[in-house]
Amino acid sequence: MKTRIKICGLTSETDVDAVVAAGADAIGFVFYPPSPRYVTPQQAAALAKRIPPFVDVVGLFVNAEPEVVRATCAALPINVLQFHGDEDAAYCRQFARPYLRAARVRPGLDLVEFARSFPDARGLLLDAFVEGYGGGGHVFDWTLIPPALPAFLVLSGGLTAGNIGEAIQRVRPVAVDVSSGVEMSKGIKDHSKIAAFVAAVRKADESI
Repeated sequence: MKTRIKICGLTSETDVDAVVAAGADAIGFVFYPPSPRYVTPQQAAALAKRIPPFVDVVGLFVNAEPEVVRATCAALPINVLQFHGDEDAAYCRQFARPYLRAARVRPGLDLVEFARSFPDARGLLLDAFVEGYGGGGHVFDWTLIPPALPAFLVLSGGLTAGNIGEAIQRVRPVAVDVSSGVEMSKGIKDHSKIAAFVAAVRKADESI
């Protein structure tokens, strides 16, 4: 099975072009103002015009007012919503759009119960637990993932070209999500790292 690849936190035209050229399946825009990767809906709308058909546009939100999410969806063609805060299932489904629910993994979190709390989510995105929101570029303990998780699994958290092969072999996610692992600095992507990451995912797929 082909592992889907999402590159998140895009902020510039050249970075969007590099992600598309590398062959990623999805591009993520961060609509969380405290993030160094934040873009306004207007900025994202301009960048989205560079994204060809069949590459998904994902919008990331953290505890946003519903009006903000709706206005952002009206400003650009978002295919999937991604929620990283304290949103419950009723909040997530109100937009009548496919969504991913992020879980910040740490010992004691019942991931099976968490997944069951969002039965209509398109997938469960697993990230590292850090103070604040987002994984902070940290890898979490993959052994905390139960073998029979009742959801499509998207793996995130400290992924790089160097560890993605092992991650795919051990976790077998349907998709992987990377941001800081393909950056030269926060919000600025490294195009060679993007290409290397995508190539490493494809190589791992061939070995499964």
